[in-house]
Amino acid sequence: MLKKILLSLLTLVVVLIAGFITFVMMSWDKTYEIPYPDLQTSTDSAIIAHGGYLVNGPAHCTGCHAGSIAEMVLFESGTAVPLKGGVHFAMGPLGTMYPANLTPDAKTGIGRFSDGQIFRMMRHGVRPSGMASLPLLMPFWNMADDDIIAVVSYLRSLGPVENKVPDAEYTFLGKVVRAVAPTFKPITDPSPVAKAPEMAATIERGEYLAHFVANCVGCHTQRNLETFEAIDTEFAGGMEFEPFVAIHKYLKIDTTLWTRSPNITPYAQGALAKFKTKEEWIARFRQGRILPHSPMDWGAFSRMSDTDLEALYVYLNSLKPVVKDIGDITYWKE
Repeated sequence: MLKKILLSLLTLVVVLIAGFITFVMMSWDKTYEIPYPDLQTSTDSAIIAHGGYLVNGPAHCTGCHAGSIAEMVLFESGTAVPLKGGVHFAMGPLGTMYPANLTPDAKTGIGRFSDGQIFRMMRHGVRPSGMASLPLLMPFWNMADDDIIAVVSYLRSLGPVENKVPDAEYTFLGKVVRAVAPTFKPITDPSPVAKAPEMAATIERGEYLAHFVANCVGCHTQRNLETFEAIDTEFAGGMEFEPFVAIHKYLKIDTTLWTRSPNITPYAQGALAKFKTKEEWIARFRQGRILPHSPMDWGAFSRMSDTDLEALYVYLNSLKPVVKDIGDITYWKE
């Protein structure tokens, strides 16, 4: 009798495992039918110029979409580089991703896609193929209509560069996470405004930048390293970044050195409190990168306007202080 019970349980376990594997393999690359946003690019020079400011400044697109580690470093110093994509980004046990070619090349870049497909990618996290992306890596779903139009209009105006970028490569664990984690699902209910808050040193402008353009909230919030879901208060820091080995090697830095994001709420012992005035805050950004392997895109952020930097300062100082000591910014993980 016991033998039959054990055999039945074993059979049930095998069936459940097989069912789960089947579910994952059938759903990890699921496609979604989400309508294209009713937006169109522009050839207006002022709109394109504003898009250039966003792409090369607060939206820091080159931080991921450069063509090589060397080009990423060049951009940090102010050299313009093509947004041809293809850098190998390791996602730990989940696999590997390669940021897309954002130049308007008709074979390998965004020239293959309609405005609707590109706007849907930015607003809903759905690729031209219909697969969901990881929206948190491009958190532009609530970027205002006028800003998102400016960004895509600018990208359309760039010189095309032919550079075929590989598709993302997911491990089985990566496919499991894609199949079940909400962070790998489309944004179905964005609520963008038609016009971005005026470029002024206001809390409203700072909040908009911190959440939907510069994505301060993405890195300065502690997250689960497998699903990227927030596990602590926004802006309180503590997000861990494993070594980007290729960059560490290029810069001749210890490839086992991790970093974590600082607490940028107005906590007395946090990073924000180091800057007693807006002038000190702006001066720090103008200084650019100090920690060579910091995951923060200091090059792009150093080119933000004084007004936008002040807006961030005003907004962050308006937050409720979160008492959280994150420890050393750089460390060796045990």
